[in-house]
This record gives sequence, C-alpha cells and structure tokens, in this order.
Amino acid sequence: MAEWRNNVGKIVLPTPFPVGDVNVFVVKGDTLTLIDAGVKTETAWNVFVSELNSLGYRPEDIEQVILTHHHPDHVGLLDYMPNCKVYAHEKAERWLYRTESFLDEYRTFYKELFTKHGVPEEMFWKIRQMEGALKYSCTRRLSSFLQEGMEVPGLPGWFVIETPGHAQSHISFVNEKEGVMIAGDHILATISSNPLLEPPQAKGMERPKPQLQYNESLRRMKDLPISIVYTGHGHEVKDLAGLVERRLSRQHERAMKVKEMLEHNPMNSFTICMQLFPQAYEREFNLTMSETIGQLDYLESIGAVRANMDEDGRLLFTAV
Repeated sequence: MAEWRNNVGKIVLPTPFPVGDVNVFVVKGDTLTLIDAGVKTETAWNVFVSELNSLGYRPEDIEQVILTHHHPDHVGLLDYMPNCKVYAHEKAERWLYRTESFLDEYRTFYKELFTKHGVPEEMFWKIRQMEGALKYSCTRRLSSFLQEGMEVPGLPGWFVIETPGHAQSHISFVNEKEGVMIAGDHILATISSNPLLEPPQAKGMERPKPQLQYNESLRRMKDLPISIVYTGHGHEVKDLAGLVERRLSRQHERAMKVKEMLEHNPMNSFTICMQLFPQAYEREFNLTMSETIGQLDYLESIGAVRANMDEDGRLLFTAV
C-alpha cells in the first residue's frame, strides 16, 4: 500500500515489459502533482486508482503530471487523465504525440543505423517490433516544456536537472533543502540504466551518443546533497555518490571486455552484440544493440578503438 514520505507518495504499477513494475510518485505542493504515469493498460489504471485512494486522493484530484522521460512505461496513463496539464522536456513531445512523419523518420533512422552497424536485412523486422511498444504510450501534447534550472511549476523548492542518456528527453527533479531527488530511470538501485539509441532531434543531425551522455549525467550527481533518491524501478537509493562510482566503474569494465574482443579480429557491432548477448540479442534487440554501440562509442571517445568503413559501407571496429 502506498505511503507518504517527504510529501512524496510512491505508487508501484505493473507493466508488460521485462523490467517489471514501474514507480510513479504523487507529490504535495501548491499543486497536487503526479510524476510519471505508468503504462496504458486497464490493469495499471486499476492499481493506480486503488493506490491513489490509499493516499487519500482520486484521479480527478491530480492537477498536473510531470514526466521524467518519454518511454511508454512512464507516460501511458496520461490518456486516462485528459484534463491534467502535462510538463516534460521538449524532446519528449514527438514521442507522446507521434506523427506519421516522425514514425517514418524513426524507421529510416534505425534501418540506416543497423545497416551501418552490420545488422543483416532479415533482422529489420525488429524495427517494427520495437515500434510496437509504443502502443503502451499515450497521445498527448505537452502543456509546457521544462529545462535545466527551472523550478517545477506548482512544486516550490523542486528544480529540474537535465539528465540525458537513458532517453534524450530525460530530466530529474531535486529538492536540495529536503535532500530528495526523483530520478526516473537515470538512477536505479539494482540494475544499470540502459542508454538507448534514438533518432537525432532533427533530420540530418549527428545521432546522439547516449552512453557518453549518460556518463556525464551521472557525474553531475556525485556532489549533490541528496540523502534519498526515488527511482523509476525498484527501491530507493541512499548512497548516491557510491552508486555513481560503481556504475561508472562497471561500465568501463564492460567496455574493456569489448576492446579485448577486438584485439585480434576487427568486428562490426552486430557480431559483437551476438557474442556479448547470445541468449538475449534477439529477444531484447534494441537494448542489446544500444548497449553494444554505446560501449563502442565510449571506447572511441577514449581512443581505445577505431572504426573503419568496409567495402559494403559497414563499420568495422579495431582495438588500438
């Protein structure tokens, strides 16, 4: 049953995704606020209504919804709350209110990216499978945008920190006076946040490098005066600096294993992905390809590997 702590009520909702349950938060302030909104399923909605009732409220009492990021497991129930104002980073909107031109851009981006990284054409159906997860999302416009340094509307003392990496739209919320952070999927207690590949914000722009963004966003957390972090999945984090150090260290270790794989034979990303995740790469294609390309981006950034184009226009990576 949901309970209040630091004027924050945590509600745990089921999802159909391998990650399992997702956390959403009711926050008391000048405006009763819901941070994140679960998946669009009847089951999630029924649990939400019941748990919200245990906190002393009904759905119609929620005045606004603030989103940490645009992923379907954090936004879907917005379609059940059509009268709420909705705030998020501006990069979230194209995912929440998807046009056909955006979806065409989405498909083209992944087709070109996967071709470049050695994915065989017979695997391209995975792009449509990835897109299928969007059925658990919502169809909503944002009321307004949030960005770095802004005080959250209706929540005095809560401020926005931009934390891209897991998603390009990711933001976290900090109340330094209370020593509290609501971090979405940027900080997770027991699993690593996967920096996921996304199309660039505009056609023709260089693609984002989410692993590098995520590392930088993590480093920004180290010195914050935070005693408790509410996370998007799982339980709270109380040693933020220690967790950041562990995450950065383990990511470097994983990257070094990729470098070892390239010591004797150049390989493309897809071949590396199959070797890193032989049991999971077909089931979790976007996640495992994002992880693999992210580690290669990191290794390139520290000068540990270099990439060359082969005669078929595909990248081959070699250890330096």
